[in-house]
Amino acid sequence: MRLSLSERIFHYINYALLSIMGLIALFPVFYVLVVSVTPYLELVRNGGFVVFPRQITFQAYGELLQDPGMMRAFANSIYITVVSTAIGVLLSLMLAYGLTNPSMPGRNVILFLLLLTMLFHGGLIPQYMLVKSLGLLNTYWVLILSGTVSVFNVLVMKSFIENLPHNLEEAALIDGTTEIGYLFRIVIPLSAPIIATIGLFYAVTHWNAFFEAILYVSDTDKHPLQTVLRAMLNTPDPSELQGSTIETVIPTEASKMAAVILSIIPVLVLYPFLQQYFTKGVLLGSIKG
Repeated sequence: MRLSLSERIFHYINYALLSIMGLIALFPVFYVLVVSVTPYLELVRNGGFVVFPRQITFQAYGELLQDPGMMRAFANSIYITVVSTAIGVLLSLMLAYGLTNPSMPGRNVILFLLLLTMLFHGGLIPQYMLVKSLGLLNTYWVLILSGTVSVFNVLVMKSFIENLPHNLEEAALIDGTTEIGYLFRIVIPLSAPIIATIGLFYAVTHWNAFFEAILYVSDTDKHPLQTVLRAMLNTPDPSELQGSTIETVIPTEASKMAAVILSIIPVLVLYPFLQQYFTKGVLLGSIKG
């Protein structure tokens, strides 16, 4: 269909504005990447701001990959994220499936209690006392179980399952399939989009978590990557310290930015495989309230 002059101008303006906004959104990531490969001396000579470096070095990445502490933190984050995401998706799916049954005893009470947790929080002190009483302090399990189930994710998954054809369940039960069999043989395969979407939500949340490790884990060998990264970013630059020199084996700012890049790579690698399910899962899970 042929567009009028005013419509073409409107589209051009939209394209221009969206392109500018996209560049503004991408610039921080680009700047972090540039600093991570810029020699420290060049960064200092330019006042700490470089957009197009004259020289490029990957020395910071090499040193980080050879650092046992950084690799241990990276492995901790992978372990915590994988285990907590698997547990969270399984529990959310089973809870959402149970709540889709109108005849389940106490269904409305459970829904009310779940919604109540979205409005009110017990606070850090009661939560710390609970973690301590369970003997989870200074263990991986406190990081795995913290935030294992999200009420929002449960409600989205519940809405998705409710949109599945009801005659499937009736036919399965007539054929002799149990409720558990119907869940694992029919509901789960048909719920692949929402499972992938919720799994991505959980994975990103646990991968970026750092506050729980600060509160509950004193053993630095058990700290995840984000906690170690936070400590690195809060470390003053050598040039800001009195009496310091700028001769360093690894550029401090480059090391920080290289650690940031390494911390976002797993999410960037995982997202393209789940992107095809992401939009579909969110839209279908949001049809019903």
